This record gives sequence, structure tokens and C-alpha cells, in this order.
Amino acid sequence: MKEILFPLISLGGLGLLFGVVLGYSSKKFAVEVNPMVPQIRGCLPGANCGGCGFAGCDAYAEAIVLNGAAPNACPIASPEVAGQIGEILGVEVSTAEPKVAYVKCKGTKDKALYKGDYYGIEDCSNAVIIPGGGPKSCEFGCMGFGSCVKACKFDALHIIDGVAVVDEEKCVGCGACVPKCPKAIIQMMPKGRPVKITCNSKAKGASVKKICEVGCIGCTLCVKACPFDAMEMVNNLPVIDYDKCKNCGICAKKCPTAAIDNFRKAKA
Repeated sequence: MKEILFPLISLGGLGLLFGVVLGYSSKKFAVEVNPMVPQIRGCLPGANCGGCGFAGCDAYAEAIVLNGAAPNACPIASPEVAGQIGEILGVEVSTAEPKVAYVKCKGTKDKALYKGDYYGIEDCSNAVIIPGGGPKSCEFGCMGFGSCVKACKFDALHIIDGVAVVDEEKCVGCGACVPKCPKAIIQMMPKGRPVKITCNSKAKGASVKKICEVGCIGCTLCVKACPFDAMEMVNNLPVIDYDKCKNCGICAKKCPTAAIDNFRKAKA
């Protein structure tokens, strides 16, 4: 009996001693937390999507209080949340214009030419190492293997007929899909803008026409037609300045290959 009792008492005593030491240490060496950090953390949605540029909501809350990070950088949070954070900080916070992801390609299987069938790993980063940038003849086009879809936590991206398509109603603008695209086809843009460039090709017009029915041929008709000087050609591709764009849709009407869409007209 003594052989069992003595070890039990010894272990119990050691456990008690270590508990006292750990308890004392936790108080002695405790790191004080600014009370605003948990308050701001409580305002954030908790998706930990990384759209703010930080590892998660905890890191973002600390950065706001300790490092002066912008209090309105959370793409998921509503304008009311930015206001709540401003009240905690004692500052006035302006609300940023919400953004959504957009895939600059509509070269579906019936519109774009393919070099051949692909039987490798269903991942864009793997498929892009094929000579010429993937199985699609357009080296700038969406390959449709869904790396962006896998990165989206909000079910806002789907592959439709070989091209990734964003559901704007579900997209929260976190931007997690953007770095997953090896072709840099996905961009963040102001939500609700109906006029959009639907091509990512930087190739010359003649070569584009051979491989894609809806590719931009760089004719500059859209740029010349814009009455608000809101478009310019960059690397054979039109770029819209949304600070100047009035969403008139004239550029979309002038585009001979339908590489510019006026989604307002499509919804009407």
C-alpha cells in the first residue's frame, strides 16, 4: 500500500507546486492587451479571409490599434462596422467603395480555340507550365481548372463552360481568388459597374482573331468613342478609368468582337 501511496502523494505535491509556479508566472509575465483590440475584434465578421491584408481578424484588430492600420480595410464588413470601429478609436471613418472580383475572360469552349485535351492535375498552377501557358490557345485566357474556385470561401466562383464566373451577389470582395490565378485574369473592381472589359489578351489583333471569337483585337474604337476620356489602350488592351466612366455603354456598342460588356443592358 505504501508503495502506491507515496508516489501518488509525490506526484500530487509536484503538480500543486508546478501549478502555483505557473499561476504566478502567468501573472508576473503577462502581456497587457490594449482593451480596444478585443472590442474591435468583436466588430469584425470573423471570416479570416485575409482580404484586409493581414493574417486574419485578430491580426487586423491588433494592427488597427497598435500600428495604425486603416480601420475600413475589411472588404466583408458593412459600412456600419467601419463606423463602430471609428467610435471605439474616437475617429471618423470614411467607408470605402465595395469591390468584387471579376474574371476578364469569356473565352468559353465554344468561343476559344484549344490546342488539345489536358489530362494532368486539375489545377491552374500546374496546367500553366504547359508550353504556351496551358491547353487553351490564348496564353492570356482562363484555363478553367478552378484554382480560384477552391480559394473562395463564399461559393462566389464557379466554372461555367471552361471559364471562371463570379457571382457578384455572393462575392464579398476579399480578393483571395486574385493571387491564385497564374494568368492574373481576376481583378478587383468597384461593385455594380455595368461596363467591363471581358478580355485579358495582350496579343496583336490578327493573332487574337484566329484563336478567340470574343477576344480584344486592339482596334481602339472604344477608346475613340468614349465621350468622357475614360479609356486608354495599355499593351493592346483597353483599360477603363472608373473615376471618369459614366457607364454610358457607348464603348460596348462600338466593340466589334463584344470584348466589352454592358451588363446593365443585359439585365434590362
